[in-house]
Amino acid sequence: MSQFGMNFDDEQVQIPQRPLAPTGGPADPAPAASRRGWFSGRAALSGEGKLAGWRAFGSGGEGVLVPQARLSGPTPWVIAIMVTITVIAAATGLALRNIANAAALDLAGGVSVQIIEAQAPLRAAQAQAAQQALLTLPGVISARVVPQAELDQLLVPWLGAGMTDGDMVPVPAMIDVRIEGAADGARIAALRGALGRVAPGARVDAQSHWLAPVFEAMDSLRWLALSMIGLLALALTAAVLLSARSALGTHRQTIEIVHNLGGTDAQIARIFQRSMGMDAALGSLVGMVLGQIAVVVLGARFAGLGAGLLAGGVLRPLDWAVVALVPVAAVVLAMLTARLSVLIALRRML
Repeated sequence: MSQFGMNFDDEQVQIPQRPLAPTGGPADPAPAASRRGWFSGRAALSGEGKLAGWRAFGSGGEGVLVPQARLSGPTPWVIAIMVTITVIAAATGLALRNIANAAALDLAGGVSVQIIEAQAPLRAAQAQAAQQALLTLPGVISARVVPQAELDQLLVPWLGAGMTDGDMVPVPAMIDVRIEGAADGARIAALRGALGRVAPGARVDAQSHWLAPVFEAMDSLRWLALSMIGLLALALTAAVLLSARSALGTHRQTIEIVHNLGGTDAQIARIFQRSMGMDAALGSLVGMVLGQIAVVVLGARFAGLGAGLLAGGVLRPLDWAVVALVPVAAVVLAMLTARLSVLIALRRML
């Protein structure tokens, strides 16, 4: 079973004892199939014939009937690739969740007020009056008029450097307001009513409304990462299933010998389960290391972009613990798939 990464060794099974014939009488001859299976089993257990030189594996009184060619077949490498991609997808989904939660928390009580007025002196006067009116309202924590130099700096990438107030496109005055609680529709309406007397052209918007499309895109990416994890789990199951079926076909004669010796389907399935578990553990370890390296490199790249929305996407210790469960889940899934597939195939084969 080279592609499965295992080969058969001696399975410690209970050989049924046939009663001896009375003294002087002929012994009850065993059927040809049983006799052939018994002699083949003796050769296997004594290290002769096909099973000669196959080493034991595992514990619990059971030998391994499957040769262990560590990482020589394709199955461990396939598992390593799948675990690598799964680790990256899981880390990406967790980072997007952290970004969305941090942004929603930061913008929950944020309100932006725009004073839309073409004349600069009148616009500045309305901005000061609006700031004073906002600070007198209950529930308003702070109200800051954004300096014109800061607004110009934000618009440089779009309108170019050297923009002045006398240009063709006047920039509205901005007031950054923080309120207690969430900026829902009722709170926004109350702010608009209070500003109607001092700044009739004021426009009040919740900051979270501006980023609603961004949050929706993040949710889509998180669902995409979760879907990728599910598809990779199905692909891993299919790979293990194909390897187990191929291994059963390759070692069918050896399995029949063990069965004739009294080995049960559960004992044979445990052999495949253990061998696949070792291959899956090695492949998962390689995939975990490669995936973590990729996550660290990508995290360093995004950290170089500076603050902003991406600043909240740092993986926390709990997130790393969730990522560490990926190889464990891969090993458990591989062992369970190997066992169930072998049991089902043995019922049809023997």
